[in-house]
Amino acid sequence: MSDAKTLIVITGPTGSGKTGMAIEVARRLGCEIISADSRQMYRGIPIVTAAPTSEELAAAKHHLVGCLDLTDYYSAAQFESDALRIANELWRTTPYVIVCGGSMMYLDALCHGIDDLPDVSPEVRASALAVYTDGGLEALTEELSKIDPQYLATAPDLKNHKRLVHALEISWEAGRPYSSMLTGRKTERPFRILKFATSLPREELFDRINLRVSRMIADGLEVEARSVYPLRHLNSLNTVGLKEMFAMFDGTMDRDTAIARIGKNTRVYAKKQMTWLKRDPSVIYINSANEIIDSL
Repeated sequence: MSDAKTLIVITGPTGSGKTGMAIEVARRLGCEIISADSRQMYRGIPIVTAAPTSEELAAAKHHLVGCLDLTDYYSAAQFESDALRIANELWRTTPYVIVCGGSMMYLDALCHGIDDLPDVSPEVRASALAVYTDGGLEALTEELSKIDPQYLATAPDLKNHKRLVHALEISWEAGRPYSSMLTGRKTERPFRILKFATSLPREELFDRINLRVSRMIADGLEVEARSVYPLRHLNSLNTVGLKEMFAMFDGTMDRDTAIARIGKNTRVYAKKQMTWLKRDPSVIYINSANEIIDSL
């Protein structure tokens, strides 16, 4: 095994067993885990985010889990800064740090750096979100066509409202098109990066996702969703599992449909994660913790 500073990235689609694998590797190497899950960072929604349980947290120390209030703003740039700071602290006592999660933009920011973008004020953030809330994707697309048509021409997913809102708020805050600030340059990191992704047959993955949804319901997802329902306008709650529950509470979706839709939307999200990973030639697909240990 190398004694150089090594970042072990364990990623993969939702429901594929990343957390358990990361904990096993952490225990065997005597190191700690930084979470790269953009929703597990928030307090108060552990069921819907499948946050590590108290037993899992006791088995291996995790960072950036349950560290934010639901009202807090957080970004990939902030994650890059926080994760690098934590990793450098941990490398003082161990050559290995594990990063585990499926928020691909966060992982890219940590591994390759991120363009220098302005911090968005709460006022601008609220105004950009209001464009989507009031007019949907059509309104977002229309507004961006005026101020950043280049981004619309190159955006990988014009149905992803989060990305469109982000492009709009950055353009407004900077006073120039978001696309003009995207350099595409990758930052060379002064440490070794090994990126592993769980590999499961699609049918097995989807069975695991369906089982997870059933477990979430049994564990009290409806009660958890009801507890945060008054805050449903927050970006931190704009996630699969809560959106469907909120629709049920609003009376626009019955219970059976809401639960079925959670499973469907989770499977769609998993497909997007797999597509993202296929673009990265550095990913090593594995099925066990032993394969990770053997690669060090």
